[in-house]
Amino acid sequence: MFYIDWTYVVLVLPAVIFAMWASMRVNRTFEKYSKQISARRMTGAEAAERVLRSNGVYGVRIERVGGKLTDHYDPKANVIRLSEGVYDGISTAAIGVAAHEAGHAVQHAQNYAPIKVRSAIVPVTNIGSKLSMPLIVAGILLSYLGPKYALIAYAGVAAFGLCVLFQLVTLPTEFNASSRAIKAIEDCGILSSSEIEGSKKVLSAAALTYVAALAVTLMQFIRLFLMVSSLNRRD
Repeated sequence: MFYIDWTYVVLVLPAVIFAMWASMRVNRTFEKYSKQISARRMTGAEAAERVLRSNGVYGVRIERVGGKLTDHYDPKANVIRLSEGVYDGISTAAIGVAAHEAGHAVQHAQNYAPIKVRSAIVPVTNIGSKLSMPLIVAGILLSYLGPKYALIAYAGVAAFGLCVLFQLVTLPTEFNASSRAIKAIEDCGILSSSEIEGSKKVLSAAALTYVAALAVTLMQFIRLFLMVSSLNRRD
């Protein structure tokens, strides 16, 4: 018989649709402002370097990386990796993204608390994400042998909760990196007051994807908790 998981439909699916919309929005916004060329014609790589220097941060390499919007800062290697369209780009979109990644490097250099917390919980989050579903499935199957085995499933839900915590801690780091980027762009005169709006809109659209990611993870956590809680009602 055809089965519909209403907890997924009601909780997770709307968040997934929101995440898809946010992803399309950031791509459309980036494409739009990729056509807005900055008057100073500074590249993304040059803008990132300027942001670093303005914050007294040196020794961070800036490299090209393949793909589209694959830009990121690697704290282990102390490298800012910019996609080709951003590294060589001279648009307000490219400058905004590059400055944002430089903002992450500045966070690490200045021991910004949320990013330190995020880095610290990465190992346990990775373990939790790998163990959560096996524990939940095992707990559900073993619960038929006795209610005490449901605790295994609850342990799996708790492990998945680490993913929610990671997404939650990610939000302030991303918003702060964008705030640092815009301030540096303004203070260093990288873009004019009329151009900076393009960078702001690109970074705002990108930030929304992290909000959407948190929403998906949180709704999935609630769904799993309700699923496991139903074991007690069944017994």
